[in-house]
Amino acid sequence: MKFKETKSIYQQIADRLCDEILQGTYGEQERIPSVREYAATVEVNANTVVRSYDQLQGEEIIYNKRGIGYFVAAGAVERIKELRRATFLSDELPEFFGSLSTLGISIAEVEKLYNDWKNRQ
Repeated sequence: MKFKETKSIYQQIADRLCDEILQGTYGEQERIPSVREYAATVEVNANTVVRSYDQLQGEEIIYNKRGIGYFVAAGAVERIKELRRATFLSDELPEFFGSLSTLGISIAEVEKLYNDWKNRQ
């Protein structure tokens, strides 16, 4: 896995696992790779993956069955979407609005471009 310097490695791993859950690689109530397996996959120290798993467990996206492993929690897909939506609205959207204002781009222009993009999907 190629890591970006702007975000902590454990957070990038947590984001990747969330992406895999959203894409259906791991379904709800299904087992995910062990800490060691995932560490080998993304080529990092197991302690880094432990930190990622701890975060995801705290966010109720995964849970641990002692002695069996980690599993995707019921409702994880919706929980991930909720968390990402909240982050987008609080962190990314204000920056986007600032760029629109600075560049003199109207909401009507953005809406047209968005609708054009949406129609191509």
